[in-house]
Amino acid sequence: MANDLFPLRINVGFLLNAPISTSREIHFDLPSLKLGNDLDLKDFTGKVDLTRTPKGILVDADFSSSFLAECVRCLDEYDQKLHAAFTELYAFHGNFISESGLIVPDDANIDLMPLLREYLLVEVPIRLLCREDCKGLCTECGENLNYNTCEHLAGEIRSGY
Repeated sequence: MANDLFPLRINVGFLLNAPISTSREIHFDLPSLKLGNDLDLKDFTGKVDLTRTPKGILVDADFSSSFLAECVRCLDEYDQKLHAAFTELYAFHGNFISESGLIVPDDANIDLMPLLREYLLVEVPIRLLCREDCKGLCTECGENLNYNTCEHLAGEIRSGY
């Protein structure tokens, strides 16, 4: 199971000699999770289904979380939701390595953190927007147009621009 120091590390030793198709579901519910230096998640939830196959341990994962982001239009901070679902095979030995190159370690502890980090980083939008209709900032005075209409924009509206 997971621990505080390595919250996404799972000991799969119980599956190594288990009959094929033996499985276990593990749930995660953490108030926060740090994935590297640049991804601080909050309200992290998810589940992992571990299944013994002839070639290794099949990991079927589904995680949701959010992180504090800054809108590229208005510069306000907001919670950006993230979701990642993936299926990967951790092979028992080198003969069955998949494209991802994952192997069950000798101590039978699989750490999902590096894998999850990769999947979540792909899900981060290139243009972080607090909402689709974000009006951004006034180019003259920097007023956040989501909250107020500044005198520059009001003047353009009155004059027909």
